[in-house]
Amino acid sequence: MSNPDNHLMETIKSIFVPVHPAGWMFIAIFAVVSLGLSMMWAPFGWLGLISTAWCIYFFRDPHRITPIREGLIVSPADGVVQKITKCVPPSELELGAADRARISIFLNVFDVHVNRIPMEGSISKLHYHAGAFFNAALDKASEENERQLVKITTPDGLTYGVVQIAGLVARRILCDLKEGQSVKTGERFGIIRFGSRVDVYLPPDVTPTVIEGQRAIGGETILADIKSAEPQRVGTKH
Repeated sequence: MSNPDNHLMETIKSIFVPVHPAGWMFIAIFAVVSLGLSMMWAPFGWLGLISTAWCIYFFRDPHRITPIREGLIVSPADGVVQKITKCVPPSELELGAADRARISIFLNVFDVHVNRIPMEGSISKLHYHAGAFFNAALDKASEENERQLVKITTPDGLTYGVVQIAGLVARRILCDLKEGQSVKTGERFGIIRFGSRVDVYLPPDVTPTVIEGQRAIGGETILADIKSAEPQRVGTKH
């Protein structure tokens, strides 16, 4: 017989999604400002309350069920697959001068902004580039915006890149990784605050399994499958 307490806990967890630690400072600021506004005029207080609720919603950090079969590359972010193209990766990633498939995922201010590792490996290169804050949907954002570049080497020796790109509203990229660190598929590794984009440079000769316009879920949506002939296993919660 099922335990009613377990059902109650699952219901509570589904309603109250965890908040990323980077968000608590902003939530506190929104709450204090809202309190001050409510003391000035009640309608202002309601606007502040709505803004605080949105801030909590923005920094939500839901659990995800990550497919764990070897060879799968999952999305590092929630958002829309804005563009898929072949191009030379940024030189800072040290991925060579040959074209690779690049998948660009655009995040609006209502998407989950916690970023996740696409595929198991080790962090072989990190490079931060200070830049502008153009609309992340523009092509030039990949070259001119503030960004954090991450190169990952898989246990099989393949390499791929992940680039966190700040957008028009985003002003802060957080990346918790260190060079030499081992990472697992679906693990959280950072967050971009308030609207942004994430580019993924696939390993050489790997074809994406997503299409432009498709909505991706960070840690769950499969972007590419290096070993497509193998059967898929169940996922693990992160």
